[in-house]
Amino acid sequence: MTASFDLVTLDTPDTVALASFWSAALGLHEVEREDIDRWIVLADSDGQRRIGLQRGATKVGSVHLDVACDRDAFDGELDRLLALGAIAMATPRREPYGSIVNLADPDGNLFDLCAYA
Repeated sequence: MTASFDLVTLDTPDTVALASFWSAALGLHEVEREDIDRWIVLADSDGQRRIGLQRGATKVGSVHLDVACDRDAFDGELDRLLALGAIAMATPRREPYGSIVNLADPDGNLFDLCAYA
């Protein structure tokens, strides 16, 4: 069997706080927890594993997620993510393919909010 994509894993010193952020940001829920809180997995409403949080040192900038929303929801989603603790890394911009803003989660992991045209 060849390798296949399973989930994105983010290293963090505080798995519980980061799991809380990504659960609220993307509507995910916890489906797995090991060693008290060393490892937490978040899944979507269909049970598909999406994000793993593993206690460990972080290295900001090596990976980022693209989070998508409808074009008409872009400004509201940006406000919601900022209220949850996201950090704006740049000014939102309009590109030929749609709207985008570069953000970071509370641990500094980079992600983009994208609204494709």
